Amino acid sequence: MSDNLLNRYGPWALVTGASSGIGRAFAYELAERKFNLVLVARSKDVLEAIAIEIKSKFAVEVCVITADLGNSAGSRAVLDQVESMEIGLLVASAGFGGSGPFVEGDVLHDLDMIQVNCTACVELTHSLSQKMKGRKRGGVILLSSLLGWQGVPLSAIYAATKSFIQSFAEAIHIELKPDGVDVLAVAPGPVVTNFDRRANMTIEKGATPKIVAQQALTALGRRSTVVPGPLSKLLTYSLLALPRAVRVRIMRQIMSGLSNHGK
Repeated sequence: MSDNLLNRYGPWALVTGASSGIGRAFAYELAERKFNLVLVARSKDVLEAIAIEIKSKFAVEVCVITADLGNSAGSRAVLDQVESMEIGLLVASAGFGGSGPFVEGDVLHDLDMIQVNCTACVELTHSLSQKMKGRKRGGVILLSSLLGWQGVPLSAIYAATKSFIQSFAEAIHIELKPDGVDVLAVAPGPVVTNFDRRANMTIEKGATPKIVAQQALTALGRRSTVVPGPLSKLLTYSLLALPRAVRVRIMRQIMSGLSNHGK
C-alpha cells in the first residue's frame, strides 16, 4: 500500500510542523512519493528554503503557509488558504513538550502546549476529514507518543496531550474507516530531533525522524497505531505488560534522567 500512497490519498498532503524534525522528514518522504505539499510552520525562511529544495529535487508543487498554531486564528488561516485544494493526506506533526514539576512550571506555556498539540490538531482534522469523507478517500496521521500510554511525572501536560491524541486517533480510526478515510496514530519513543531543547530535556539515543516517517507511511491504512523504531517498541511492550500505577512510577525515574530540570 505504501507504494500506492499517491493514488490512494493524493494529490496534496498537508504537513504541520514541517520546518524541522519529524514534520520535515514527512515532507521529504511524501515529496519522494510525488505528493504536492502544503507545508505549515512558524518559520517562514526555513519553510521557503525547504520548499525550494523539495521542488528542485522532486519536481512537485509546494505551498508554504506561515502560521502559529498556538492560537485558533492560526488553524483557521491554514484552513482558509487550503479551502480550494484537494488535501488527501493530513500529517499533524506540529507540537512541543516540556519537563519539570507541574506546579513549578509556567501555566501559560502548558496552555500553549495543549493548544498546539491538541486543539489545533482537532480543528485541522475535523475540517479536512469532513472533505475526505465526502470524497470517500483520505488519510490522517496524528503524532502520539509512548508517553501517552500512562501519566508521566515531570512531563505531566505533554504526556496528557499525547494520551488525548492517542485516544482521539483510535476513535476516529473506527468512525472514518467505512468512509474510506484511514487514520493512524504514530507513537514513537525517543526521537533524535531539536524537540528536546524546547522541552528542557536531553535525548541522545532514539529513532531518526526519517525512520518515523517511513514506518508511519508504511503502516497507514494497515493499522490504527504504529510504534516506530526498535527502542520505541522495546520500551512500549515492556512497559505495557506492567500495571498502570507501576508504569507511572517507572516513567518518573526515566524522566528524571532525561529532564534537565534542576541539573
